[in-house]
Amino acid sequence: MPVLPGAEPFRHEGGEAGVLLCHGFTGSPQSLRPWAQYLSEHGLTVSLPLLPGHGTRWQDMALTGWQDWYAEVDRELRALSERCSSVFVAGLSMGGTLALRLAAKHGDAVSGVVVVNPANRMHGLAPYALPVARHFVRTAPGIASDIAKEGSVELGYDKVPLHAAHSLRTFFRQVDGELPQVTQPLLVLRSAQDHVVPAADSARVLSRVSSTDVTEIVLEQSYHVATLDHDAERIFDESLAFIGRHTTGIGSEGTAARG
Repeated sequence: MPVLPGAEPFRHEGGEAGVLLCHGFTGSPQSLRPWAQYLSEHGLTVSLPLLPGHGTRWQDMALTGWQDWYAEVDRELRALSERCSSVFVAGLSMGGTLALRLAAKHGDAVSGVVVVNPANRMHGLAPYALPVARHFVRTAPGIASDIAKEGSVELGYDKVPLHAAHSLRTFFRQVDGELPQVTQPLLVLRSAQDHVVPAADSARVLSRVSSTDVTEIVLEQSYHVATLDHDAERIFDESLAFIGRHTTGIGSEGTAARG
C-alpha cells in the first residue's frame, strides 16, 4: 500500500550528533516532523522512520507487532551509530517506550533519552479482554489527534487493530521490566492534561529507571500529541538544550533535509 501523504519517513544528514525520533502507536512521522526539522536546522543528524504497518491503512498494522516496530528503530539506531559520534533517542507515546527500550538494550551507544508522554501500560479493564476479544472484534475506536490547539491534526488511523493492541500490551510489560537498565540522562516531558496516556505512566517510568540525570517538565497547554500542540516549541527547545548539555556535536546550521 502507498504511504499516506505526510506520513513519509524523514532523514537529514547533519553533524556528529544524531537523534532518532520514534512516533507513536497508529500514528506516523507526521506527528514528529516539525520536531525533526527543528533539530536538523540546528545541525543534528536526524532519523525519523515510519514504523511497519503505520502510515498506510489499519489493515496493514493488524499484521504487525511490537517486534516489527522495535526492529525498525533498532536498525535505525545502529545506522546512526555508524554515522555519528553520539546518538540520542526520543519518542512520543509508544515511541517513547521504544526509545526507552533502545536505551536499555544499547547502553553506552545511547547518549541520552527524551520522551514525550511516554506510555507504560494499558489502563482499565478492557486490556484484559484483548487476548480473546481480538479474535472476534477486529478494531476499536482510534486514539489519534488528542490535541488542544485548534486546527492542528495528527495523521493517524481512525481505528485501532486489536491484534496490534494485544501486542502493544505485551510490549509495555516487556519494557517495564527493562526500565532499570536505563542509565542514560533522561528528559521526560508530559502534558498536564492527556486523554490517551495518564500521568501515572511517566511517574512509573521515572520511578523505575536507574538514570541519575533526570529532568521532568510538565506541559501545561497541551494534550497527548504535544509535539503538534501549544507546547511544541518548548519541547523542541528543551530537547535541543538537553542534547547540547550531553554532546559537543551541535552546530548552528545543517544541510538540506531529504525524505
